[in-house]
Amino acid sequence: MKYVQDLRVVAVEQPREGYVLLKLSPLEGELPPVQPGQFVEVLVTDSPETFLRRPISVNFVDEAAGQLWLLLHIVGKGTASMAQMKPGDKLNCLFPLGNGFRVPAEGGKKFLLVGGGVGTAPLLYYGKVLKRQGCEPVFLLGGRSAKDLMQLDLFEQYGRVFVTTEDATLGERGFVTQHSVLQTETFDEVATCGPKPMMVAVARWAATAGVPCYASLENLMACGLGACLCCVEKTGEGHNVCVCKEGPVFNTAMLSWLN
Repeated sequence: MKYVQDLRVVAVEQPREGYVLLKLSPLEGELPPVQPGQFVEVLVTDSPETFLRRPISVNFVDEAAGQLWLLLHIVGKGTASMAQMKPGDKLNCLFPLGNGFRVPAEGGKKFLLVGGGVGTAPLLYYGKVLKRQGCEPVFLLGGRSAKDLMQLDLFEQYGRVFVTTEDATLGERGFVTQHSVLQTETFDEVATCGPKPMMVAVARWAATAGVPCYASLENLMACGLGACLCCVEKTGEGHNVCVCKEGPVFNTAMLSWLN
């Protein structure tokens, strides 16, 4: 079920320059159930140029505090406007949208969660849910430099964290697909979110290793309901799938990436 609600901003944090973390709570009652990998369409009311809602992935859900977290990368007028919000402000949200990451019915499996840039955002909540389910999440996070990596202390609460940076300021030098953990450990499943070239590389590595891989796509999504068709992605059979409605999470074996 989808909801349109005004959520109250309870906290605004800046994890690094150019990024803002909004912590939101319902004006009354409880948050509806949200699955890791789902997203929110946010209405920006004080930016005349921003007439379409903005899709933001769910960074985290704190059930005890009744909070939904959105991690924003300030890239345009819409996100710049949201970044100016203060505690007590209201944000109109259409959520939860899309199909999220797979959560196994039973525990005991080992998941590799690979993220780059702001694409690390949905993996935090996914790791929490996997750990609660009795699985072992292992995080592999990449950035150009150490300053690009956010929320590492929070990721460490739910699993082991491995890091790559292109300038070697933190973790191993290189890209996530070059990290030594890929040679020293095995995994039952892989999930990834971030820049498309990174996700394609992760998908190809997973295919070579014989491990199922699920990717959260970040195509441009205007409506979030599958009506405008601006977010389509091509499958391996040449068909188009609507990312906002049929995804944003897909088994990469069905996409054209491995062709």
